[in-house]
Amino acid sequence: MKILEQIKPTEEEKRSIKKLIESVLKKIKIEDAKFELGGSYAKDTFLTGNYDIDVFVKFPYKKYRNKDISEMLHKKLGFGHKRIHGSRDYFQLQRKKYTFEFIPVLDIKNSSQAKNITDVSPLHKKWVKQHLKNPDEVRLVKKFCRAQEVYGAESYIKGFSGYVLEILIVHYGSFFNFIKAVSKWILPVYIDVSRHYKNKEEALKKINKSKTSNGLIIVDPTQKERNAAAAISKEKVSMLINSCKEYLRNPSDEFFIEKKLNIKDLVVESGENNLLLGKIKTFKGKKDVMGSKLVKVYDYVENKLKYAGFNVIKSGWYFNKDSLIYYIVKDEVLHDKITHSGPPLKEKRHVEEFKKKHGNYKISKGKIYVELEREIKTLKDFSRKIAKDRYIKDNVRKIKFKIM
Repeated sequence: MKILEQIKPTEEEKRSIKKLIESVLKKIKIEDAKFELGGSYAKDTFLTGNYDIDVFVKFPYKKYRNKDISEMLHKKLGFGHKRIHGSRDYFQLQRKKYTFEFIPVLDIKNSSQAKNITDVSPLHKKWVKQHLKNPDEVRLVKKFCRAQEVYGAESYIKGFSGYVLEILIVHYGSFFNFIKAVSKWILPVYIDVSRHYKNKEEALKKINKSKTSNGLIIVDPTQKERNAAAAISKEKVSMLINSCKEYLRNPSDEFFIEKKLNIKDLVVESGENNLLLGKIKTFKGKKDVMGSKLVKVYDYVENKLKYAGFNVIKSGWYFNKDSLIYYIVKDEVLHDKITHSGPPLKEKRHVEEFKKKHGNYKISKGKIYVELEREIKTLKDFSRKIAKDRYIKDNVRKIKFKIM
């Protein structure tokens, strides 16, 4: 495929990255601990232009299982690194355009020894390297999923992680087999590539029910009690199925092109309707956390729009250096009055309370109601008020709304 030539790193790029990694690690000395390359670089499934490099810092299990290995690593790194808080803190170091992530883990032989979920990650890498025959097939699937907006294990995305896609390629064998198989998925789907269980029924007895609610059960080859696909939203699963169906109907390199949000395109798409655009600056912090806060604001604003009586035709968000949320809203001025319904007439005590609260109540067709003055009548009124909302100010550093 021509697309592979565009996404596969050249040998020169691989040599350059390897040289950089060696030069960075050579400067760090940590007694007892050993370094192990992790993530897509270690598995050779990374895409050209990927600038994130994972490094596991492995501490001997018996000696350090009850110690704070994050704090130990923090003291030993000794140069300008950034601490990232998580289930176990890890550290980022910027070198040229690359971001190194130093992840402290216990050196374990099997998942039952894990004191933290991150301890199992090196076992994931080991399994993939042992079972993956052609890393290029993973590259194609990753690029396809990124372009279809279903890739990313971050909590604000809830998409397919690289590890899950690697398991699926080991299971199906190739990109095309993956596409054909996923296009036929009918939830629930059960995959146990390492055959840990006799059947789905046995697996479901061992795997936490709350981890199977999305209908996609992929038994983790390294940790049989874990559903590797548990964090993927049902929406992302459905999106992937539909994308695979569409690709089979009309295979094209267009399916691999990542679409950037373009404000001019949104204006054209909104047509005679209004486009409410919110440009956002997030707080500084862990990307996963800040992304989640942005999505909370996006959902909050949409719910407020609908509660105020506006008809939201389409909406979306974009999280990056220049983050934004947008809503295409029907162009209309809302009525001056809003009808507020009261309790059913048979609930006499509640009806009397409603009458006392609203002296100008009305009764029609067996229902009690009151007409109230609508506080927000235009999208301009809404944008002015929502920009001052306390909930939004608590979640993002700055927001500026514009109607187009």
